[in-house]
Amino acid sequence: MAEEEKIVSDTEVENADLNSSESEGSDTKKKASSKKKDESSKKTKKEIEALKKSLEDSEEKYLRMMAEYDNFRKRSQKEKEATYADAYADAIKEILPIIDNLERAVGVTEAEKLKQGLEMTLKQFAETLKKLGVEEIPANPGDSFDPNIHNAVMHTEDESKGENEIVSVFTKGYTKGDRVIRHPMVMVAN
Repeated sequence: MAEEEKIVSDTEVENADLNSSESEGSDTKKKASSKKKDESSKKTKKEIEALKKSLEDSEEKYLRMMAEYDNFRKRSQKEKEATYADAYADAIKEILPIIDNLERAVGVTEAEKLKQGLEMTLKQFAETLKKLGVEEIPANPGDSFDPNIHNAVMHTEDESKGENEIVSVFTKGYTKGDRVIRHPMVMVAN
């Protein structure tokens, strides 16, 4: 039995040594784990700071881009208004000589000279429209009526005229490029 006690004692001693070394290993593991957590925490904090910095940079870029867009929009609007004003002024400048000639015509007392002056003024006006890129839409009595181009304001029944034939033109029509400024107003037969 003494041997058994000795064996047990030796076994207990070995177990105690193992427990002691496990405890020391456990403490070491806990310290290592704690150290890893601290390192991981520091690393995570650095990543968070980097992400915050990146987010701030992105927000600043976004705000700058929005400000640039707003400035571009305002500048474009001003340029558009200036272009319109310049075009308008150029058109009026081309028309003013015609007004001058009409004012001169008012002072003429002889009928033949007045007629001659008005014909010259009409010719000048047609040339001015041509300079501005405005063209007359063809509409003459005898032409065929086209509802896409002409505006029929009156209709007449006349056996001597063909169907949808323009009988009379009340006002001329004009285009600027592909855009119709005014359709010619016409009377259509049958």
